[in-house]
Amino acid sequence: MRNAAARTNLLVPEVREVMDIRQASDYLGISPDTLYKYASEAFVPAFKLGNRWRFKRSRLDEWMDQQSDRQAADVGVDPLQKKPVRPAV
Repeated sequence: MRNAAARTNLLVPEVREVMDIRQASDYLGISPDTLYKYASEAFVPAFKLGNRWRFKRSRLDEWMDQQSDRQAADVGVDPLQKKPVRPAV
């Protein structure tokens, strides 16, 4: 029984609290290039460890909850009347 449990763990990807840009982009379902841009603009919660971006899963979950709550609140707003979140570059 113990060996079966050990083999099962090999099939399940390790869930980490701190992720690199590739892991976080997979988690969010966006490309690493897009996530890099979002992190550089402070659009998503991230921090640098050395010169590499890192992402805490719990902070990303909180951020996604806030984003979905904000969008749910904006459902009754006319999209033509909404102000853009970021200025066009």
